Amino acid sequence: MSPRTMAEQGLSLKRDAITHRLLAWYDRHRRDLPWRARPGEVPDPYHVWLSEIMLQQTTVATVGIYYRKCIDLWPTVEALAAAPREEVLKAWAGLGYYARARNLHACAKAVAEKFAGRFPDSEEALSALPGIGPYTAGAIAAIAFDRQAAAVDGNVERVMARVHAIETPLPGAKPEIRQRTRDLVPQKRAGDFAQALMDLGATICTPKRPNCMICPWTEDCAGRLTGIADALPRRKVKAERPRRKGIAFWVDREDGMVLLRERPDKGLLGGMMEIPSTSWTVKGSSRPEAEAPLRAAWRRTDKKIEHTFTHFHLELDIWSACVPVNTEIPNRAARWVMKRDLGSEALPSVMRKIVAAMVG
Repeated sequence: MSPRTMAEQGLSLKRDAITHRLLAWYDRHRRDLPWRARPGEVPDPYHVWLSEIMLQQTTVATVGIYYRKCIDLWPTVEALAAAPREEVLKAWAGLGYYARARNLHACAKAVAEKFAGRFPDSEEALSALPGIGPYTAGAIAAIAFDRQAAAVDGNVERVMARVHAIETPLPGAKPEIRQRTRDLVPQKRAGDFAQALMDLGATICTPKRPNCMICPWTEDCAGRLTGIADALPRRKVKAERPRRKGIAFWVDREDGMVLLRERPDKGLLGGMMEIPSTSWTVKGSSRPEAEAPLRAAWRRTDKKIEHTFTHFHLELDIWSACVPVNTEIPNRAARWVMKRDLGSEALPSVMRKIVAAMVG
């Protein structure tokens, strides 16, 4: 009998024991996170939801600062729902993936208006809310309400792919991984189980050099027994990101103000403030002056910034102009901001790079 078959049979026959070992390990080694309820405390669904939205595509260390700021500003979901969206975007600035911020505000309003400020407790109802996908719905249902739901993030995918020696490359392996995870979720302490799996992946079953010797599942892991744990999960080779180009227009007014413009709600960086720019295309703009935010004596600077998004790499040249105080803005979505106040604006990271290049 092969090591993998032995491990598979062991998992099938000893699910309760395996779950118990993981929970016992979690009780001793659980991470102390600002949004996580302490042993014996009842989790706050608002805290769970807020942290899970922030943790999408973002590290725990980065999220901690933003989470505390949001809780201080808006201690309840009703308070967040009542806040102007611009203020929410400002608080989110720098965290990236800004559709999350727009959905965060929309979801808060939906919970406040449709559910009287109380989050629904089922995966189905949670999934119907803005910005909540299958993983987030499972995580909230399990952690906040102890529902028998599977929460499968990147850490969990790695753990389960190794434990079951799943060699199908991601994302093709996702359905099997999700079902394998669901099969292990206990009827009681489902929330602790979900968090235990996340902690196991974050602290022991790490992407490189997993510490199998102290793993509570070391004897059950088909990946370890077959010697392929380090190589799992397998992934399809990613195509090289396409490159796009554009021109950013830095408009200096004589009184020290700078022109900012609000981006359209839909699309990349929707609703965020920006340094006005041309469209971002593979070849760059053929008529940049026509896309400038206003008429001015534009000067090509020697400044250039680069920024990598999920699906493409961006190169922006910077043009600048100095205009009189009485210069009119033809675009209602644009406004003047003092340079010293740029740090408090809802500027995404790519725009902050432009500010740093021009202001220092």
